[in-house]
Amino acid sequence: MAMQARRVVTGHNAKGESVILFDDHAKNVTHIPSWEGLYVTELWVTSESPIDNSGTEDRSLRPMKHDPDAHGTIFRLVEIPPESKTVFKADGIFTELGSQNKPSEADRSRHPTMHKTNSIDYLIVLSGEMIMEMEEGSTLIKQGDCIVQRGTNHAWVNRSDKPCLLAAVLIDAVPAP
Repeated sequence: MAMQARRVVTGHNAKGESVILFDDHAKNVTHIPSWEGLYVTELWVTSESPIDNSGTEDRSLRPMKHDPDAHGTIFRLVEIPPESKTVFKADGIFTELGSQNKPSEADRSRHPTMHKTNSIDYLIVLSGEMIMEMEEGSTLIKQGDCIVQRGTNHAWVNRSDKPCLLAAVLIDAVPAP
């Protein structure tokens, strides 16, 4: 079951004064059936640059989409279960995530979930640990570690016995080679 994440979103009232628009548990939580135990919680999404900070609508409420829109951003939490306690079907994962970037057979030779995005991603491990698998090499990331993922081919591999929770900000970028 996905953790509940409290989010506080600020905005402006009709007089232009600062207000708290939302102080709630993020509502847009997507379970990915092809990877039992994988949850993605959208906290906020934008689709333009520069970002329009006016309006009062909840911009997190939209269908799951793995990558940001052109000129857009995504702020999300990703909860990745231990591989020893779950079954995943790589073919369905990327479709269910709404990803435009499907892994090739060559990508899958290192890990079935190898993929890349057309974004730069800033990630922080909030809890747990995981291996970040690359085409050449890998590294163990633990609570407090920060990652700058620059549109590279990668996979998140949780070989521990606990879920790993990542906070991620994805920003649209020119596709990497």
